[in-house]
Amino acid sequence: MKYSRVHIAAITYELAPVVVTSEELEDRLESVYQKLNISPGQLEYLTGISERRWWQKKTPLADGAISAAQKALDSTGIDGQDIQALIYTGVCRENFEPATACRIGNAIGVHPAAAVYDISNACLGVLNGILDLANRIELGQIKAGLVVSCESAREINELTLRELSDDPSVERFTEALATFTGGSGAVAVLLTDGSTGNEKQHRLLGGGTQVDLQHHELCKWGLRSDGANRFREYMKTDSVSVLKYGVQLGIRTWDSMLKELDWTDSTVDRVICHQVGSEHQSSMLKSLNISPKKDFVTYSYLGNMGSVSLPITAAIAEDRGVLSSGDHVCFLGIGSGLNCLMLGLEW
Repeated sequence: MKYSRVHIAAITYELAPVVVTSEELEDRLESVYQKLNISPGQLEYLTGISERRWWQKKTPLADGAISAAQKALDSTGIDGQDIQALIYTGVCRENFEPATACRIGNAIGVHPAAAVYDISNACLGVLNGILDLANRIELGQIKAGLVVSCESAREINELTLRELSDDPSVERFTEALATFTGGSGAVAVLLTDGSTGNEKQHRLLGGGTQVDLQHHELCKWGLRSDGANRFREYMKTDSVSVLKYGVQLGIRTWDSMLKELDWTDSTVDRVICHQVGSEHQSSMLKSLNISPKKDFVTYSYLGNMGSVSLPITAAIAEDRGVLSSGDHVCFLGIGSGLNCLMLGLEW
């Protein structure tokens, strides 16, 4: 895929207000650690994550997304009426229907003829939404569109903490490890055809995508029956296999992206990876022959925020002056399924 007229005018975000340390989580698992003979400090040691954030209890998902979306409009001077497509792309949604995007679109006042809908694809949701709008812009169907997402890790973490405490086992702890890395936040990505005059616009040049669908069972988050016509939320992840096969898929996708954009390894100035944890980051960079100096990370203090992790990390990198005008920047996304999507931008 290649684009010649697609620009990212803004990436704005809202961080959840409640900071939860790995030590706090382990305090709540004290009885589990004692029974399983697990030493304190393992959660941070295994993941590199010292803290993550949660929303306040009963915070509507749309609230975070609305806040991030309004920031995008305010920072560019674009009005809600100028938004001709709005896509909500979170794993977490408020209802099966209507689309969460509908409440967000109503709050910011999108154009009455706008396309407004949800899509979901695990941690790749925002990147998929970016491509969806990029295609509309490239075809001349719209001039401006907005991708929004809000993820919440509090509820699944609270449930997992209770269930693990009630029935501790090494297997259940291993499956829950990835759950405890989860963080919360919201993001908005504003795309235009470049006609807004915003000085911070970054060109989306294209990218590559690859899948390895035989591994769709490795990471699951959903509902399951308890045998009494009741359903409960659950999450389980085979972290070792996700790492092994995810790195293999990442290599294929990296090669595909470089070929599509006619780039080499040395063309890339900066990369922003999906924020999983320390082992995933180091393994992926090493396999792609990317210097850690080119990367920027937030997982140590924000955790894995699902679909919003990568774009929020890019926005923070820009805030801190890590990304410079003219840099060739790669977004390296991967999600359960397994799906992998990498985008190339001129900053």
